Amino acid sequence: MSPNTWPAEAIWEQVYPLLPDFTVEVLPEVDSTNSELMRRARAGQHEPTLLVAERQTAGRGRMGRVWQSQPGDSLTFSLSLPMAPKDWSGLSLAVGVSLAESLHPQVGLKWPNDLWVQERKLGGILVEAASMGGRSQVVIGVGLNIRPRPADGLNTAPAALTEWRPGITAAETLGLLAAPLIRTLLHFEQTGFAPLQARFEARDVLKGRRVHTSDGARGTSLGVSTSGALRLQTDAGVLDIHSSEVSVRPFSAEDKP
Repeated sequence: MSPNTWPAEAIWEQVYPLLPDFTVEVLPEVDSTNSELMRRARAGQHEPTLLVAERQTAGRGRMGRVWQSQPGDSLTFSLSLPMAPKDWSGLSLAVGVSLAESLHPQVGLKWPNDLWVQERKLGGILVEAASMGGRSQVVIGVGLNIRPRPADGLNTAPAALTEWRPGITAAETLGLLAAPLIRTLLHFEQTGFAPLQARFEARDVLKGRRVHTSDGARGTSLGVSTSGALRLQTDAGVLDIHSSEVSVRPFSAEDKP
């Protein structure tokens, strides 16, 4: 895939009225788009930047998992924005809502930061933040499977967007996602997650299911709170689980109602 096929100019034209100093970059290869933008943020570069990699050699997912990408097989990009919301809670959920709504009606959200379709992972979100000299910069990384991938030791192969949108390319997918995501983030900065709660729950794949967390809590998911916490009904009562403290492990067949 040539960088010329990416809709960089079209995305810039959509975003420019919102962020006049916004830039779009496409790199043929990088270790990780998130790592690259975090390095720039720590070096004092605060301009809003959308960075796309045709190939990642050391992409990072949640809990340090490796996400590698090959040209055309997946879409990997990161967005760096200066942000100062009153409450950061629920940011990754807000990102998920925007992405899912832009992709397909069947795309669901698995708390706190995964996109799922029919019990299979379609993509993931990684949110990082840097603070220098009193300024906060958030870097949001997104990885999506575009073409089918092998199971690679998993019980089932991951989901791929072309299963539901045949023929769509990584470049076309980026064109669908970028501007709506930036609008969602600017709205989140002003209002927080609460206005997005119902939209998240409309796609919540965990609600009503038995789940267990990485710290051993078990119970039934009641959905998410207005701050984006996972509400878990346990034998000891209702617990609010925050993404900074725990992660939800993949549910199994016996967890289905």
